[in-house]
Amino acid sequence: MEYQNLIVEIKEKIGIIKINRPAALNALNMETVQELNDAVHELSENSEVKVIILTGEGKAFVAGADISEMKDMTKGQAMDLSKMGQKAFSFIESQEKPVIAAVNGFALGGGCELALACDIRIASETAKFGQPEVNLGIIPGFAGTQRLSRLVGTAKAKELIYTGEIIDAKTALSIGLVNHVVPADKFMDFVLEMANKVASKGPVAVKWAKRVIHRGGKSDFDTGSSFEVEGFGECFASGEAKEGMSAFLEKRKPKWS
Repeated sequence: MEYQNLIVEIKEKIGIIKINRPAALNALNMETVQELNDAVHELSENSEVKVIILTGEGKAFVAGADISEMKDMTKGQAMDLSKMGQKAFSFIESQEKPVIAAVNGFALGGGCELALACDIRIASETAKFGQPEVNLGIIPGFAGTQRLSRLVGTAKAKELIYTGEIIDAKTALSIGLVNHVVPADKFMDFVLEMANKVASKGPVAVKWAKRVIHRGGKSDFDTGSSFEVEGFGECFASGEAKEGMSAFLEKRKPKWS
C-alpha cells in the first residue's frame, strides 16, 4: 500500500512506520491518522513482521495534531476527530504485535498520546514530551487523559495536562513516561537492537504476554490473573513451550515455528 504521509518498510522481522510530514513537524491531520491506522493493520497482518517501530522524520516524532485543520471545527467535527484518533490508537495498543515508539524529537499533544499507545517508549536525549492542549483552549482528545494517568499516576498527569508543561527526556524517564533515554547518535541502533531482541523470543509467548497485560490492565487483580492462567496454558498448547524448554535443556537456540 502507498502512503502520502508515511514511510513504511520492513527490515527482516521489524516493521518500521515513519511519519513523514517534516515541514509540519509530523503533525497529525485526519489523513495521517487514517494512514497510521491502515499501516499498523497492514503490518499486524504480515506474518513475517514480529515487532513494529513507530518514529518520525526530521526533528519531531509528532508535534501534535494539525491545528490548521482543527481551528474551525464544530463540536461534532471535533468529536469525530477524537473518536477517529482514539480508534486508531486503541488498535495500536491492542493488536498483538509489540510496538516500540522511537521518540526522536517533539512528542507533544497527539504525539505524546501516540507514544502512550505503544508498548515500549525509547527516547532520544533530544526528545520533548507534553500535553499542551490547554494552551489552545482544548484538552487531549486521543485518550491522553486516560493513558497518561495510568502510566505516570493521576497527580502527575493532572499537573502535566493542567499546566501544559513540556518536559525533557530525562524528566520523562524519571516519571516513568519512557523506558530508556539514548544519545542521538546511538538512538536508532538501540531501538533496532531492542526490537530484534523482542523479535527473537517465542512469538506465541510474546503475543500472549501483550494480550494478558492489556486485558489485565482493565480488570481487577483476580480477573487479570485468570487471563494469565489461560495464556500460560495456550503457550503449551501451541507447542512453543516444548520447543523453548527443549532448546534450553539441550543448550541450543530455539527454532520457533
